[in-house]
Amino acid sequence: MAPRKSKFRKFKSSSFLRFFPFLLWAKTVTGKSIYADLLAGLTGAVIVLPQGIAYALIAGLPPEYGLYTAIITPIVAGLFGSSIHLISGPTAAISIVVMSVTSSVAAPGSAEFVSVALTITLLAGLIQFGFGVARFGLLVNFISHTVVIGFTAGAAILIGTSQLKYVLSVPIDRGSSFISTWSQLVNHLPDTNLLAVAIAGITIVATLVIKKINKKLPSMLLGMMIASAFAWIMKGADSGIALVGALQSSLPSFSAPSFSHEQLSVVLPGAFAIAVLGLVEAVSIARAIGIRSGQRIDGNQEFIGQGLSNVVGSFFSCYAGSGSFTRSGANYDAGAQSPLSAIFAALILVLILLLIPQVTAYLPLPAMGGAILLIAWNLIDVPHILQIIKSHKEETAVLVVTFLSTLFIELEFAIYVGVILSLTLYLRRTSKPKVSEVAPIPFNTGTYLRSVALFDLKECPQLKIIRIDGSAFFGAVDYIQLQIRKISARHHEPAYILLHCSGINFIDIAGAEMLCQEASKLQKRGGRLSFCAMNNSVKKELERMHYLERLGADNFYLTTDDALKELVPMLDINICDTCDKRIFQQCPEQKPVQDSEQKEGGGEQILALQ
Repeated sequence: MAPRKSKFRKFKSSSFLRFFPFLLWAKTVTGKSIYADLLAGLTGAVIVLPQGIAYALIAGLPPEYGLYTAIITPIVAGLFGSSIHLISGPTAAISIVVMSVTSSVAAPGSAEFVSVALTITLLAGLIQFGFGVARFGLLVNFISHTVVIGFTAGAAILIGTSQLKYVLSVPIDRGSSFISTWSQLVNHLPDTNLLAVAIAGITIVATLVIKKINKKLPSMLLGMMIASAFAWIMKGADSGIALVGALQSSLPSFSAPSFSHEQLSVVLPGAFAIAVLGLVEAVSIARAIGIRSGQRIDGNQEFIGQGLSNVVGSFFSCYAGSGSFTRSGANYDAGAQSPLSAIFAALILVLILLLIPQVTAYLPLPAMGGAILLIAWNLIDVPHILQIIKSHKEETAVLVVTFLSTLFIELEFAIYVGVILSLTLYLRRTSKPKVSEVAPIPFNTGTYLRSVALFDLKECPQLKIIRIDGSAFFGAVDYIQLQIRKISARHHEPAYILLHCSGINFIDIAGAEMLCQEASKLQKRGGRLSFCAMNNSVKKELERMHYLERLGADNFYLTTDDALKELVPMLDINICDTCDKRIFQQCPEQKPVQDSEQKEGGGEQILALQ
């Protein structure tokens, strides 16, 4: 009974820590680490202050909602996630999708718009939490990096386009499509406010210069401050320059999302898309930072952390958030030792909201627009885009399709297009495993198999060795069978085939049936299909499905040498006598062949040796 009790306790302990992971890193907190986290938190608060406001405007929400999201979301995600450096909160990509999904249901700026945004956040959080509990953390691995790059680049273009109305200070209808927005921009181009353009330009230039001088300085915040000072000197308010306005001096209050059945059914597809995008962002960023810090990231735990952060946040005036690469990277570079840094950053934002809510009162919208244009530009991964275009046509097609889908169809559906493309690409690759002819390297003491084509190796005319690398499942069986038969046809249908199976990682019923078909075909010709170096898991699966008996248990060998020791003596000795290949160490010694003409001075024997 003791072992059972021990296992039960272990299960309870693992489940407990799964939902309360902060109990693990809390043990490592010291006075020194708290000080380091406090400094990192201060850096994070300075960075997120302008970003939170900017992202809220992108999402079509009041600016304080961005700060609310930067307060609640990182605390919950930090406590219940697995990464010690990941900083969650509002992000540009999530914000533009929230705007797209919510505006299809409610008018931007209305009370209903805010309510719908909170409902979407709740649904997205529940989906993420459900994925985490169900241990679907590996799902993000099936969304290709190319799709993420294409979607992010498209979202960046949309974000930049949405801010041009502030940069140019021209009227644009809210909720306009990409094409419609550009059409209106062109029509209103003569009405451009040059002062607004100057303010945006000063923001961009000042931010870039400060960042060039010292990367540790809050360049974006300082850039907007310089632009604000310029606007004040130029009396921008008198020239029609709109201001962001003061923040509400209050903490995030309890606000229940709408649970209307009609509303839930309408926004559910968009919420699912936001959930998937948020998980991809968070896990990929956490892993990228984890590589630098040496920390192993638990994808399932991150799903739980992100899900809980959005669920809790939806009740406190927060919209959907995810991991931020900028803030997470800055958090690590600032020397953060634990998720306490995220908590400290949130507390500093609370103090700003309570003590100096007027911090944005004189911030011009063109300055904010200029800052968002920089954010959008940084989202476009130009080096990787160029690398994909230069190196891979198939990936380029995926990149272009995802990018164009993001621009010209609703964003949530663009995400679905990206996911479908990722799965299609995965299935396409897995459906064509590598099937190659291999043979021993000559003059080698052991049996080392290498590609016949690459190393220009000789082959036995009676026994072909074929290596399969990949999964032998229903989607790949036709391709594998076709390749085996092509190889056989090129060599006048050899009677014996040895499959080197170390590269087969999975097999299903369809794969097993295919092997039985090939074995039966060879048997009818008086030959044999044999297997060597098969993984135990694959062999056990064949046994479980009762295919090991059909294929013949004596046809399975542990190593290539074991197989050749038994198979080579079965070959036709008459063919072997006339064969000059002699590629196997197990090949019989070749009999000497007399020359047809006896030379004068003695009959020399000519040996047909390799």
